[in-house]
Amino acid sequence: MRNALPYARAGQVIGLLGGSFDPAHEGHVQLTLEALKQFGLDRVWWLVSPGNPLKSHGPADIGKRLHRAAQVMDHPRVTITDLETQTGTRYTAETLEALQHLYPGVRFVWLMGADNLAQFHHWQDWQSIMASVPIGVLARPGDRMAARCSKAAQMFRAHRIAAHNSQALADGPAPRWCFSNMPMNAQSSSKLRATGNWP
Repeated sequence: MRNALPYARAGQVIGLLGGSFDPAHEGHVQLTLEALKQFGLDRVWWLVSPGNPLKSHGPADIGKRLHRAAQVMDHPRVTITDLETQTGTRYTAETLEALQHLYPGVRFVWLMGADNLAQFHHWQDWQSIMASVPIGVLARPGDRMAARCSKAAQMFRAHRIAAHNSQALADGPAPRWCFSNMPMNAQSSSKLRATGNWP
């Protein structure tokens, strides 16, 4: 049975955390809770993707990943969704375009760890992503310097807002991004897969 699209009303600020969540873990939870606090978000949606175009091997079954995500992240302001499966979008730029069409008046903020910012310039249409929504970046272990020196950070340095203004991230038009620190959590999906306890 197909899941319903998540609800949002015009004027709300929705943070989007995309990924394969293969599997979801406490690092995802911590990043989400920090994003809610630091970026003035009303809600966060976990976009559990059908697959990651940058990875050669497919993830575990999406039903298993959704179930695991719901077990790990139980919060009244967080929604776990297979929205990308429903919209048929594979790349973030396509997903954002679909969301802006489906939810007129909703302000979306794309969320990522600093590890993703470091290689963001490899994403499909990454510059159009920067131009379409504000981006909230949260530091992850070992990636702060690489993220700050990344191609995306350098090219869009004039559009970076200071961490002490992070609550206002969604209050202006894109391109607009903020790099904020958070307590370190070294857990990762690849480490969990390596234990053999995840399909």
